[in-house]
Amino acid sequence: MKLARRERYFLTGAAIFVVAFCLFQFLITPFFEARRRLERGVRAKEMGLEEIAKLSSEYQRYRKGSQGIQQALTRRKRGFTLFSFLEKEAGAAGVKNSIKYMKPSVSSGSGRYKESLVEMRLEAISLQQLTGYLYRIESPDNVVSLKRITIKKNTKKAGSLDAILQVLTY
Repeated sequence: MKLARRERYFLTGAAIFVVAFCLFQFLITPFFEARRRLERGVRAKEMGLEEIAKLSSEYQRYRKGSQGIQQALTRRKRGFTLFSFLEKEAGAAGVKNSIKYMKPSVSSGSGRYKESLVEMRLEAISLQQLTGYLYRIESPDNVVSLKRITIKKNTKKAGSLDAILQVLTY
């Protein structure tokens, strides 16, 4: 079959176009798509690794805090009870006569330690007495902390406060 020069150029150009299209479609495009997919996968794995490292450092921080609590609990005096500690500190702070009630309770925690909680109501005390008492009872040495406090103005005695405290230890 004899083709004119113009037709040969056209067929040669078409063949080159088809070969280039096939190379591009079946070799180059899949290569770059696979490379993009791998880069996305690597970025996702790096982000996951960063998250794992962050969680690991947070876990170590909590673990050290737990060991600190455990050490503080072992240094605490034998026979320590929150109720008697609060009563003794109330006497030392001069608010023992202002105690309306003290309700002890023990929560049934699922962890290693159980919370011991005492709710107490103080009536007709000054702000200085309250702050002095709070300073005395919040004791990191005995692992005692204030969980909740409600302060109201006393309606019977001017310039005095009523407070309901929830104090806990382990």
